[in-house]
Amino acid sequence: MYAIIKTGGKQYRVAEGDVIRIEKLNAEEGEGVTFDEVLTVVDGDTVKVGRPLVEGAKVTGKVQAQGKDKKILVFKYKAKSNYRRRQGHRQPFTKVVIEKIEA
Repeated sequence: MYAIIKTGGKQYRVAEGDVIRIEKLNAEEGEGVTFDEVLTVVDGDTVKVGRPLVEGAKVTGKVQAQGKDKKILVFKYKAKSNYRRRQGHRQPFTKVVIEKIEA
């Protein structure tokens, strides 16, 4: 059984026991989270597709960790005008363990 959920402007295919890294949530480590925006639920041969969401479906998980990704460099450059700007960015994320899919 798996589901497709939407969070942080992205869509994720999740099954029970999966560990996913999503956009940062305001939750402490060990705290439970619920994803209500479930787009699709597949259980064996039965497929429930929402329009746009599946009615009454939800996915629950537990926050495993909060963290920051590796640093990326953003470099702006314009030729022949001595314009150069360098900036670093580390995207925050939340690591979540999927515990239960209810459809």
